[in-house]
Amino acid sequence: MWTQLLGCILRECSFRALEALIRSPARRAMGVGCRFGDDALAYFSERLDPERMRGALVSVLKRAKRNKAFDDTVLIGLAVDGTSAGRSRFWRCRLCHPVYDASHQLRGHRHQLSMISVVGTGVSLPFDVEPYEPGDSEYAASQRLLERAVQRLGRRFANYVVGDGEYATAPFLHAASDLGLHVVARLKGNLPGLFAAAQRRFDGQAPSLTMQAEGNLVELWDADEFDPWENLRWSTVRVLRYRQHKSDGKVVEAYWLTNFSSRRVSSQTLYRLAKSRWEVENQGFNDGKSRYGMSHIRHHHANSVLVCWLLMLLALVIERLYRLRYLHRGDRVPYTSIELLRLLRQNLFASKAWDTS
Repeated sequence: MWTQLLGCILRECSFRALEALIRSPARRAMGVGCRFGDDALAYFSERLDPERMRGALVSVLKRAKRNKAFDDTVLIGLAVDGTSAGRSRFWRCRLCHPVYDASHQLRGHRHQLSMISVVGTGVSLPFDVEPYEPGDSEYAASQRLLERAVQRLGRRFANYVVGDGEYATAPFLHAASDLGLHVVARLKGNLPGLFAAAQRRFDGQAPSLTMQAEGNLVELWDADEFDPWENLRWSTVRVLRYRQHKSDGKVVEAYWLTNFSSRRVSSQTLYRLAKSRWEVENQGFNDGKSRYGMSHIRHHHANSVLVCWLLMLLALVIERLYRLRYLHRGDRVPYTSIELLRLLRQNLFASKAWDTS
């Protein structure tokens, strides 16, 4: 277990690489008592309990909040999103989903999952995943994920949940409200009535606020008197439109809906809450796949796949809290993730000459 966690922190994304580490002089620095092979890691991961792993991640988040890791944040958010990670040519486990091309020919299999992350705090902490079972969907998996997260973290841990337009449905919005969370969701053409009403309202109007954000000019339109659509229990719907003018001349426009009142959250704050949706994409999926081996299937077994994903999240959370909160003391700028990785690797081996003959 310790070997796998350290391997994730060191960004070794295969059991064979971990076997090489513990058969090298690095084993003593890693605190591993004995040598073992990649097959032992595979058998062990098949038998680990993912619920214990999820409990460890939740306990880290609770401790981080108690230790004031989020004290500079007024509103703590949870972001949910789905992705695919890990492909195989043949069906290997129950989490394998077939992939077809445009001519309906089978091209292989992939694994799909939803992820939830703490966002809007200055340190993004993805802490749980929910794989898609056969016949499952992102919408259903994300809803299960959100319910489990709030149940374990507590209703007072976070203030809002943010998601893409797929989550702008009455059942999901009601479920989030029942969990004590406000919702910030992307408004697209899947709600044509509200979307058209917002366009009519804002087109031809001057923006209610113009500001600078991350070196870009941002225009905001904000109104909270829109009628809810059929089956939505909200009394009114608030809609924010932003138009972001980037330095390369590109203009990005998006609409967002929420049940935050304008008295509780300003237009400027609501814009930042909406933009926190991208943290699960950039600091969750992108970092997980490009840096921590999330797309690599270490051992093709359903429980092993899930456990390895959760171990990767635990390593990522520990690394970020250590680097951005524990090490960020005084006026010194925190290490980047690659700088810390290089320091860890430099200290794994004793300073002696290698016999390469």
